[in-house]
Amino acid sequence: MPLLRRARVSDHAALVECVHRWGDGPGAPAEPRDVSLLLPRVFLQSFSGTSLVAEDATGVRAFLVGLHSADHDDRAHIHFVGVDPALRGRGLARGLYAAFFARAAEAGRREVRAATWHRNTGSIAFHQALGFSLDTSESELDGLPVHRDYDGPGHHRVCFRKAIAG
Repeated sequence: MPLLRRARVSDHAALVECVHRWGDGPGAPAEPRDVSLLLPRVFLQSFSGTSLVAEDATGVRAFLVGLHSADHDDRAHIHFVGVDPALRGRGLARGLYAAFFARAAEAGRREVRAATWHRNTGSIAFHQALGFSLDTSESELDGLPVHRDYDGPGHHRVCFRKAIAG
């Protein structure tokens, strides 16, 4: 299994390249050219200390870009996760989340939030299996509470939250 380490700013190009190669992972954009909009360098410049990379001798195999909220001392957010398709279903993403939860709890965070595209059924099922609950919303699509225009016009998201122990 790949070794887990803290992310570095210098990982940015490799992470973007992984998302291009891996294609349809959780949070992946519809078109590869959109990756820079979802995973800009500033996330690693500002949140490398709360983000994680799993790598082996072949390179990056999975990553989680997460942050601790500056405005809510009890909250952390998972922004983007990618896992090499060859390793999906082996617990690697679950391990990234567990490590993120532990580090967030150590920093005094009591809740983790995440969001995904409302049609990303794999991501929705994964988050629910990890104990995330769906945020309620006044809108519903495909039987799910959806936050319309969450990330801009037409970019609807399903939002999650999970309490973590400290």
